[in-house]
Amino acid sequence: MVVVLILVLLVVGSIAFHLLSPWWWTPIASNWSYIDNTIVITFWITGIVFSAVVLFIAYCILRFRHRAGNQAAYQPENKRLEWWLAGGTAIGVAAMLAPGLFVWKQFVTVPADASEVEVVSQQWQWSFRLPGADGKLGRADTRNVTADNPLGLDKNDPAGMDDVIVEGGELHIPVGKPVEVLLRSIDVVHDFYVPQFRAKMDMIPGTVTYYWFTPTRTGTFEVLCAELCGVGHPQMRGTVVVDNDTDYQAWLQQQPTFAKSTASAQK
Repeated sequence: MVVVLILVLLVVGSIAFHLLSPWWWTPIASNWSYIDNTIVITFWITGIVFSAVVLFIAYCILRFRHRAGNQAAYQPENKRLEWWLAGGTAIGVAAMLAPGLFVWKQFVTVPADASEVEVVSQQWQWSFRLPGADGKLGRADTRNVTADNPLGLDKNDPAGMDDVIVEGGELHIPVGKPVEVLLRSIDVVHDFYVPQFRAKMDMIPGTVTYYWFTPTRTGTFEVLCAELCGVGHPQMRGTVVVDNDTDYQAWLQQQPTFAKSTASAQK
């Protein structure tokens, strides 16, 4: 009876902690409520299965406890029960996976009016690049990386000369406008992760990965690397500031372009 009581309390306590816990969602700063909904669906499915399994174990312990003179009946197989278990498991797994497929499609389908922001990672800091007055980013290649060109921009590409470079500083983005984040790594695998944005993606050397989001409120948010990238991994942090349009434009005007940075390095 003690074991039965412990199992029942385990289920009741788990449900109560889930419903009353103060550690629910961090403040939402992007449009990805789809991801939150997918997590909620997963919690419901796994929570129901967990409760059902534990309570069934408690029932079996109570119902089939040892009694003097009783003998267990041996049943080697039960095809009907096996079909029910296999079918229920398949439905549960499909119900958890299917919403993720829809979310992923939205996650990588970038709106036509999204602005571009490039995030460049290297051991162990974040750098950022934004389009200049021409509205597009210039070409870049890791093979172009030098001491005076840490992001590897192509100096022969006119489109890149007015690109805004933010090396190791804060990234500012405007509120309420979709942003396509282009992710590039200089050295090893990193992962650009802002928890409140509900979005992250691995950064693979030699390729450009991406995702998009729309920040829905102003604020300052911490950037984390969500991929173990070396001994300095815990210190690889940055800051993203979501501004109103006026503050964003004021910040943007103060940032150096690639042309200015190159000219300063050559002096």
